[in-house]
Amino acid sequence: MQAQIVNFISAMRKMGVPVSLAESIEAQNAVQITGAEDKTTFRLSLRSTLVKSRRDQVHFDNLFPLFFSSHPRPPLIDIRTDLNDAQADAIRQVIHQASGDLEELLNRLFQGAELTQEEMDRLGKMAGLQHANSLRYKGWVTRRMEQALRLGEAQQAIMALTEGLVGEGIPRELAEQVVRMLAENRETIAEQLRSFTGSRIAENLADSKPGIDSDLLDKPFASLSEEDMQILRDQVKRLAALLRSRVALRQKRAKSGQLDPKATIRANLRHGGVPAKLVFRSRHIKPKLVVMCDISTSMRYCSELMLSLIYELQDQITRTHAFAFIDRLEFITPDFERQPGMEAVRSILARNPPGYYSTDLGFSLENFSRDYLDTIDSRTSFIIVGDARNNYNDPNLAVFEKIVKRSHRTLWINPESRMQWMVGDSDMVRYAPYCDDILRAGTLNELTSVVDKLLS
Repeated sequence: MQAQIVNFISAMRKMGVPVSLAESIEAQNAVQITGAEDKTTFRLSLRSTLVKSRRDQVHFDNLFPLFFSSHPRPPLIDIRTDLNDAQADAIRQVIHQASGDLEELLNRLFQGAELTQEEMDRLGKMAGLQHANSLRYKGWVTRRMEQALRLGEAQQAIMALTEGLVGEGIPRELAEQVVRMLAENRETIAEQLRSFTGSRIAENLADSKPGIDSDLLDKPFASLSEEDMQILRDQVKRLAALLRSRVALRQKRAKSGQLDPKATIRANLRHGGVPAKLVFRSRHIKPKLVVMCDISTSMRYCSELMLSLIYELQDQITRTHAFAFIDRLEFITPDFERQPGMEAVRSILARNPPGYYSTDLGFSLENFSRDYLDTIDSRTSFIIVGDARNNYNDPNLAVFEKIVKRSHRTLWINPESRMQWMVGDSDMVRYAPYCDDILRAGTLNELTSVVDKLLS
């Protein structure tokens, strides 16, 4: 228990809760006096010694059940227990009609067999759980594990079993009871995954390096120090890995594409050539991107992290043409072809020192239209990363409209809120009507969500 409390306090610190050594010792002493048998008293002992503010209370409430669960999940039901051999065989026969992995899962639910530790570890690794060190990933990682296990499809299959069981001679009342118990077992497996995910994230929090505050991911770019940025630069590869897993899972589950006659015939030879199962060609179209990034003082951090994320995910993109601008346009794709992503970004920024009153997006758009318009076609997403603050220069709307018409879609990524578009030298309200979407990305978390949307 003492080691568990130490890990819990470590996770609290990781979440940004200031817990001093003296308070840590005080918490241990309080537990020794009150004991840990009564969960309510135990929880109050820790809370009274570790929590000092409402914000700390939220983190405490989120973490406590992950380390000290007080609600053990019910065991799975072995449905075979109350059935005779003929009934059990009939149910197995109906389950056998499901495909591969789904049949295996339904048999597990029928037998009331929990997931083993090895199986959960494997599912967690597939979902990227080893990289999750923030509670915000708990729901997402759990859903990925459920998808890998096909729990959602199992729910649909279970609901459709009743008539099949009745058709095999199972009395309807018994068939409905079996379906209810299968659904309960499925929910118990889902709870097992949720509990495992929460516990593993709690371990990751306790074991992660000190000094990396998860709240930093939600800190506005304008408020970041150079020390903060260095920490975020180190997080880019981890976030890119999570995005890559998410994109790969979406593609795996996609059901789009054209009918494949040859594959359909081959798949149905066992049915005498009569098509009982249609096979479709997979149709995973990777996006083509043209990205223009404002690297002036106000946009430097946002653009740097955007470029870093994009080039960490090049295997998910058909082609990227990247440009940087302050008062003129520069084609920077060759930098990424010569050196790794982060090094390329650093070299680009080094040769383009920021200036406070030199941004000229309108002139940069004219440069693009004159020299690089052929990089855009009907499959290209044209993306501008900038705050549209143009120092009262000509926004060149006619040229922007020309570029927009050639592209598949135009997205503008802006760290500022809509309220700021009407203030000072911002031209955002003038560019906005030509954009398909304007996405706010004022923090690294928001920027990551935007990149995920680009790849969806």
